[in-house]
Amino acid sequence: MTLEIKNLHVSVEGKKILNGINLTINEGEITAIMGPNGSGKSTLSYAIMGHPKYKVEKGTILLDGKDITNKKTDERARKGLFLSFQYPNEIQGVTMMNFLKTAVNSQRSKPILFSEFKKLLDKNMSMLKIDQSMLRRYLNEGFSGGEKKKSETLQLAMLKPKYAILDETDSGLDIDALKVVSNGINSVAGPNIGILMITHYKRLLNYVKPNKIYILIGGKIVYSGGKELADHLEEKGYDWLKEDNKLQ
Repeated sequence: MTLEIKNLHVSVEGKKILNGINLTINEGEITAIMGPNGSGKSTLSYAIMGHPKYKVEKGTILLDGKDITNKKTDERARKGLFLSFQYPNEIQGVTMMNFLKTAVNSQRSKPILFSEFKKLLDKNMSMLKIDQSMLRRYLNEGFSGGEKKKSETLQLAMLKPKYAILDETDSGLDIDALKVVSNGINSVAGPNIGILMITHYKRLLNYVKPNKIYILIGGKIVYSGGKELADHLEEKGYDWLKEDNKLQ
């Protein structure tokens, strides 16, 4: 089973950002995308999830062989797609508890028993070292950067999607929070989920080991390799790729 992006061209408010992305995310694998600022990494994540601001000019997105290019975001989510935001929005009036329970029930034919839900919730909160008091707070309101990323990872663990796109989950995390969030991602990873991690830095990849790494520059994938590629980027940066590919 795969999430396939084929020759994807995307524009935002009339500006072309992605210029023919070809990418396959396999179930049971962790794929990483790295690249400098402005290369189109977040645009790719939003386009896959169906954000209406991101217009697909050409290409297709296939989820387990079915074309979802023109599906709405909520339809994609129900089919098993999940996006962890780089900058999660604050939602006043909606507690973490109510949000998580509603999200879990939206993917089920019958509502989950509260006892079953709470058991699963307590297990995942303990894993992520999240205090129970967070359940009474409004979603992301007043959360620190670390709390927001833990909240996103908790949603991932509760929803158990087929494919998860993690957009710079490591941004804003200190080393302790990074280890906790990485542990959460690793606990979710397995044969029944494909994970696409988008990151600037090697440090996340020290804890969550990818099967493949792709480099995105100028809206194109210009290079790919194994996990050792992150070490090379840490040492050399991206300039050698820009030179080799005659990109500005």
